[in-house]
Amino acid sequence: MTTDIVRVRPGRTARVSFAWFALSAAAVAVFAPLPYLTASLSALAATPGGALAANYVDRPAAIQAAFYAHVIGGGLALALSPLQFIARLRNHAPRTHRLVGRVALGSIVLGGLAGVVLSTTNLAGPVGTAGFGLLGVLWVTFAVTAFAAIRRGDVTAHRRWMVRAFALTYAAVTLRLWLGLLIGIQVAAGVAQPVAFDRAYVIVPFLCWVPNLIVAELYLRRRGV
Repeated sequence: MTTDIVRVRPGRTARVSFAWFALSAAAVAVFAPLPYLTASLSALAATPGGALAANYVDRPAAIQAAFYAHVIGGGLALALSPLQFIARLRNHAPRTHRLVGRVALGSIVLGGLAGVVLSTTNLAGPVGTAGFGLLGVLWVTFAVTAFAAIRRGDVTAHRRWMVRAFALTYAAVTLRLWLGLLIGIQVAAGVAQPVAFDRAYVIVPFLCWVPNLIVAELYLRRRGV
């Protein structure tokens, strides 16, 4: 007697959703770190919209090192993580899947721990320290838990924790989307752009990742694995 294995082809909505996540993640992974890798913090601080660079240009070397570690680690994690959800890669190139996974894990640990350090010097004050700090801790915890699950052979738990980890990785995208929306609304209402940025940045430390995690949990409850 033979057993037929049925592979379910993802629906149109799933394919479109994945394409959005992958392309938006790739765009931010490339274009967000690029200015910091091609120009100095002092040069960027003197440009319009250089508030983030200005916040770190006079910081101690250790803080600046953490900043670049976060930029590089976060960018790599954001670029590589969508690849781990491609079933064809997992099924036909498991070694590549594992290699990419290990690099992504290392990138998350690097970016997450650096993010915790940077949360103490962020532009949003105590709210930012709490929001970004908790994001960094949970990001690393979810990724390490996913790795521990696959090491003990629990594929289901591994996949579920990876969904949660990606929800937090994707905060790099949603942070920018929320900032653009919140600043745009305020500027349209007549608020000066620097003031609009400061007001928006106080909100995004939690807004950039808490909704992501809620959506991920709802998805997991609906879809199981």
